[in-house]
Amino acid sequence: MRALVPVATLLLAAGCVTESKLKPSLDAQVLQGDKDTAIAKSSGVTLVADGAAWKGSPSNLERTLTPVFVRLENQSGRTLRIRYEDFSLVGTESRFSYSALPPFTLRQSMVSSSSTQGTLEGTGGSGSGSVYIGAGPGWRSGYGYGPRGGWGNPFYPGYGWGGYPGPYTTYQCEEPLPTRDMLQKALPEGTLADGGTVQGFIYFQVVTGRENGVVLRANPVDANSGESLGTLDIPFQVGKG
Repeated sequence: MRALVPVATLLLAAGCVTESKLKPSLDAQVLQGDKDTAIAKSSGVTLVADGAAWKGSPSNLERTLTPVFVRLENQSGRTLRIRYEDFSLVGTESRFSYSALPPFTLRQSMVSSSSTQGTLEGTGGSGSGSVYIGAGPGWRSGYGYGPRGGWGNPFYPGYGWGGYPGPYTTYQCEEPLPTRDMLQKALPEGTLADGGTVQGFIYFQVVTGRENGVVLRANPVDANSGESLGTLDIPFQVGKG
């Protein structure tokens, strides 16, 4: 069964909630000297995450979305696939899984109210659903990542950004989304070679008022075989800034 949440409800929530800050839970493994950043390791893959790292435009982004800064370090001996579909936030009590939102799906436009339709994106809890916050054809780059995490040449067999068509919706933010900062700071999709590192922000729907705690979940996948390398979980408390 699909759990559908009217866009009007999402807009109301986005305009009224306070800024959400994710802080590592007491049982999370935090980096030495940085209580806001937590770490998880599995099968040679390291996930580092900070849920309170956003600094940029819009400055009030956390009223609209939940930005999480992540860094992936690959020492698995394999080439990893980097896609937004492999990341989620899972409510510790609701068990609802909030899907990552590719930045280009956040593009806004002035449209008639008859076009503003949408649903909450995720699975679990009372059901599943999806929301398209913006629309337009996506584009793909062929750039990948080498052992030092740098951009490869355009012939590297990597994945690229993908925008997905769908209805437009508007959130109450300082400026239309996605901003240049959001795009530039976003985690790039692609492939990550063994020995490489990639980092950037992943954007989720606001969890403030919905959850007291969430788990950031990453499912690293072998880019060649499609085999899962297990699950990396980092628990966070949902606070208010």
